[in-house]
Amino acid sequence: MRRTVDWDGEAIVIVDQCALPHDYRLVRLTDVDSLIDAIKRLAIRGAPALGGAGALGVALLAAKHDPATVREQAERLAAVRPTAVNLRWGVQQCLACLDDGPQAVLARALQVLEQDEWANRQASLHACELIRQLCPRRPLRLLTHCNAGRLATVGWGSALGVVRHLAAAGEVEYVLADETRPLLQGARLTAYELAEMGVPYRLCPDSAAAAAMSLGMVDAVVVGADRIAANGDVANKIGTLSVALAAARHAVPFIVVAPQSTVDDTLASGDQIPIEQRAEAEVTHFAGHRIAPQGAQAFNPAFDVTPADLVTAIVTQHRVWRPH
Repeated sequence: MRRTVDWDGEAIVIVDQCALPHDYRLVRLTDVDSLIDAIKRLAIRGAPALGGAGALGVALLAAKHDPATVREQAERLAAVRPTAVNLRWGVQQCLACLDDGPQAVLARALQVLEQDEWANRQASLHACELIRQLCPRRPLRLLTHCNAGRLATVGWGSALGVVRHLAAAGEVEYVLADETRPLLQGARLTAYELAEMGVPYRLCPDSAAAAAMSLGMVDAVVVGADRIAANGDVANKIGTLSVALAAARHAVPFIVVAPQSTVDDTLASGDQIPIEQRAEAEVTHFAGHRIAPQGAQAFNPAFDVTPADLVTAIVTQHRVWRPH
């Protein structure tokens, strides 16, 4: 399984997620401006993958610039996507080694990559055991929103890591993958990964998730996260809150799986999580073509916050946390 974000000895190598599912394309990034552009256009996305990218970005900077310049440019990098706390976390992990020289920074960045893979394997394994306890029916019908697979992490995946574990044990009947508008990460990326795994799946319009639960088609919802506040409020891809509300109404377990680096103990609640606002054109246009009337405006937050009282459990590599 190739890493989504990796180091080839001189540069960062990424899987370009804008090209999927039709084209599997590797891109080599040799400077921080190219890295920032890749993050902005979502060629790199997913909070854990952004943590790895942030760490490697500081390693790139440290190899070419003096410490003052590294710190200045690292702040530019950390601020590109304000909601996903892992990006800044990855940057800070490597800035802490800056005084020890470029090789120490690179060594720490490579550790961040290794730790992310391990953390996601462990967290998803813990979540797998929890779902087995909560959902006696076999095989399981799972619903997920956005992409929280290997493409959203350095490797393995968080929410889809759970599917990997369960599918390997023959315990998955199917996955309902929300298409995740407006950028279709579910239709483009989650479906790609499920097909790659050989797991039966069906695409689900975001607006049909509640209907699927009402018809008894979902045993559990499993999602990733971009930032988790100290009280258990969870920021994730826009639309997650709607899924959580529907799950609560239909008594379907709602499980959040993420590495511990996604938990931001500096924020007391989700009210303090900054929510990235993206371009209106992502909503008013589709595949480069305008679909809304000329002059139409759009509300296009990239994320929403699910209150802790709608979350059955948050699972990291270290703990199973029931926030209410």
